[in-house]
Amino acid sequence: QVQLVESGGGLAQPGGSLRLSCAASGFTFSVYAMSWVRQAPGKGLEWVSGIYSDGSSTYYAGSVKGRFTISRDNAKNTLYLQMKSLKPEDTATYYCARVRSADLREYDYWGQGTQVTISS
Repeated sequence: QVQLVESGGGLAQPGGSLRLSCAASGFTFSVYAMSWVRQAPGKGLEWVSGIYSDGSSTYYAGSVKGRFTISRDNAKNTLYLQMKSLKPEDTATYYCARVRSADLREYDYWGQGTQVTISS
């Protein structure tokens, strides 16, 4: 069965960095686009970034562009999100999601999430 397991979250100070990972299993990771989405406390799900299957094309929400970098290692079935210059408003639960169509905002599976808290 499809499994997506996020890790790497935690507490960081404003201006700091974190690197999230998502280990994928149960499907052919290399043929699927993947996305990161997040949900802040009391808010809806927000798409953060997406990457197509071969990693050649990446896309970002305006709120994170220039600060976050999405990447993938198809040999390791792993998706990454490097986050820098973190802000308190980046506090959220971050999920990796398998994209089900050409639209990076349409998902069919996602993981259990990893909590990111940005606070001094």
